[in-house]
Amino acid sequence: MRLFWTFFWTFLLVQMATYVVGSMQGIPYDFSTGALLSIIVTIFVIIVANLLPDEPVEHH
Repeated sequence: MRLFWTFFWTFLLVQMATYVVGSMQGIPYDFSTGALLSIIVTIFVIIVANLLPDEPVEHH
């Protein structure tokens, strides 16, 4: 379920960013570009989340 929600929110945010950036540059909106980028960003977010440690860090 964690992976689904990660993809869901990443998909929405990347689609919004694709629309806004394309609109500012005068480029027509393309759904497939946002979908491809959302898959890539989701994979990146999952990899980064797995690399970060879950334990608290000791204060020195």
